[in-house]
Amino acid sequence: MALTAIRPAKYGITESKKAELDALSLKVLNAQHSVDQFQSIVNSLTVKANNFQVFLTTAEAKRTQAYNSKKLVDQMVQGAMDLLNNSQISATEIAQARVKTDALDKKLKSVIDKLIYTAEMINKLANVIIRKKALNPLISDDLVSMIGNAGKDANNAVALTLIALKSAFTANALNIESEAAIILGYTEALDFYQFLTGKSGIPLDGDTTPFKTPNSLESQLHKAYSTTKSTYTRMEKALILTTNQLNDAQTSLNKAQVKLKSLQSGLAAANAAALAS
Repeated sequence: MALTAIRPAKYGITESKKAELDALSLKVLNAQHSVDQFQSIVNSLTVKANNFQVFLTTAEAKRTQAYNSKKLVDQMVQGAMDLLNNSQISATEIAQARVKTDALDKKLKSVIDKLIYTAEMINKLANVIIRKKALNPLISDDLVSMIGNAGKDANNAVALTLIALKSAFTANALNIESEAAIILGYTEALDFYQFLTGKSGIPLDGDTTPFKTPNSLESQLHKAYSTTKSTYTRMEKALILTTNQLNDAQTSLNKAQVKLKSLQSGLAAANAAALAS
């Protein structure tokens, strides 16, 4: 009777331990499955994050290149506008200088005509006085000398005025050449400005309108920069989102691994205890 009672008790303890081991084994399998799932997610997100990092690096390089191109075309447009404005100012100043030199030329011409007439009159008067002196010794020698000096001074004044008139004509010629060069520079600057912007009109001083002619070089480079900037922003947001997802998945994986190790340790301890009993 005692022997019969002991056997069922031993049989019951063994079955209980076996059930406990089976339950622990099932938990280990489930934990291992969770670890495998999270590991797969982490691996997938790692690849995705690496790809987005490459995309972001490429997008940044394109954005930088597009920005440099945009900055360059903006500088060229501004340079063309500055040249146009400076050409307009210079042309106005040259035109005003031409008006003044033309007026000076006319005044000098009038002065020299009067000087020539005066010199002729003085010379005629000097000849008359010299003839009179020959007939009348009482005529003062000082008078003869004075009229002679007056004639020399008049001739010198004519010569000097001629030099001034020549200088004025030379200055006027230089003004004409400068004006032609400025007009040529203005025309080329205008052509360059219209080539860059596609605008057919002449820009006004301080023109800062943001509207650009479609398909112009300026518009295309601005559009390219805007596109690359948007692409970079999208890639940056995608990388941040993927990185956050990866961090969350890595945290879940770490927890699942800790749980798996704990269950594995518990199972190993339970197996050891069952074998020892």
